[in-house]
Amino acid sequence: MENKTILETTKHLQQGEITEKKILLQISKTVKDEKNRSTLIKMAEEEQKHYDIWKSFTKVNMKPKMITVFIFALIARILGYTFAIKRMERWQNEYNVDSKTLKMLENENSQLISIFEDEIQHEKELMNMLDEERLKYIGSMILGLNDALVEMAGSLAGYSFALASNKLIALAGLITGISATLSMASSEFLSARSDGEENAFRSASYTGITYLFTVILLILPYLLLPDKMFGTALVIMMITVVVIIAAFNYYISVAKDYSFKKRFFEMAGISISVALLSFLIGLLVKEFLGVDL
Repeated sequence: MENKTILETTKHLQQGEITEKKILLQISKTVKDEKNRSTLIKMAEEEQKHYDIWKSFTKVNMKPKMITVFIFALIARILGYTFAIKRMERWQNEYNVDSKTLKMLENENSQLISIFEDEIQHEKELMNMLDEERLKYIGSMILGLNDALVEMAGSLAGYSFALASNKLIALAGLITGISATLSMASSEFLSARSDGEENAFRSASYTGITYLFTVILLILPYLLLPDKMFGTALVIMMITVVVIIAAFNYYISVAKDYSFKKRFFEMAGISISVALLSFLIGLLVKEFLGVDL
């Protein structure tokens, strides 16, 4: 029974390696940068070495899981290859064997495990050599996202009961959002230029696009819901804020190896606090000015 478990475990690991190799080769076909493409091919070669190590034990051939290859190739297209590859490694770890079974495998062939661990370390070194362009501008993306969430969540919350009309709130939000997008992008451009960055325009583009995309998502509930359902639109908008923060922080936690919880609670806390404060200000302004729309 023990030998059967070891054999099945090794087959599982072997198939994982050949699947990762196929994913890396598939992704490398879409990468334009020669250095990064070369690194991906080297990583694929490492996966082949891992596969051969396990094959020397199982004595059988294993085919890659093509549906997994398709999924990760698609993720690379949408979210970038660095994110896809690091998520792939996490996937492999999540579906890895338990420590008891791995110990059994090590007892069976300790040299095999030692070689495998050396290969894994080399693979991590190769992964750290990846230099994807979009991740160079992660700071600009964070700037655009954070400012949009804080400013727009606060503004829309303040408008919600001050204006009490989804049409008016959406109108005010769009004007504020578009103006703020142009302001943020131009400020980022000037800041990058003053810091001597060669790609100041691209940095400003990432900030502006991230800001505008966030603005559109936050205003959508006010555009889609009936005019007087501004309270419901406000709740949906705040849920959207939390979802955006969670999704973005998950992305950078994988792609840049950042702490998810720390950044998530920090951004969520600031955005929600500003929105609640702005909501109260909107109520007070409406009350003291005697505005009744």
